[in-house]
Amino acid sequence: MTKAFTHHESAIIDEGATIGDETRIWHWSHISAGAKIGRFCSLGQNVYVGNKVSIGNNVKIQNNVSVYDNVTIEDDVFCGPSMVFTNVYNPRSSIKRKDQYRDTLIKKGATLGANSTIICGITIGEYAFIGAGAVVNHNVKPYALMVGVPAKQVGWMSEFGEQIALPLEGNGEFVCPHTAIHYLLKGDNLHKVESS
Repeated sequence: MTKAFTHHESAIIDEGATIGDETRIWHWSHISAGAKIGRFCSLGQNVYVGNKVSIGNNVKIQNNVSVYDNVTIEDDVFCGPSMVFTNVYNPRSSIKRKDQYRDTLIKKGATLGANSTIICGITIGEYAFIGAGAVVNHNVKPYALMVGVPAKQVGWMSEFGEQIALPLEGNGEFVCPHTAIHYLLKGDNLHKVESS
């Protein structure tokens, strides 16, 4: 039997928010009324979740992260401390642009490193790994390792979170050094080789 979500007494949970079982919400966080948060999540100190936000299961959002409207986070995503989401591409204080929010999608298993910035309107692929401090302003392929400002792909990461070495025997097949799971490069995209 699972238990309901828990939250620190300093957290503000607006009426209407949907929060899954065994999710934990820590100090000074604010969950807006329209937010949808899955099961087994952990939201650290000083996390804000907007009204038009969907967060999957087993998501970890570290301290000082604001998840603004029009951000969708799938299962098993890690959001590092103080990383940044945006939802307006060209904000001005004197001009209202709430009707111009851009959708941002973070797909299953992705890691968004500490202090990284995700510019709105893009998709981060499954199990992609965004390095600390990177600024991502375009779509990211599944399993891609991205670093820098602006972020550039410098390699591939396994589902376990290990950088994958050079291809085996030049055939486009990679192996995770920790799990020995194989990945195959097809065109410009990496795919996990399912065991039979």
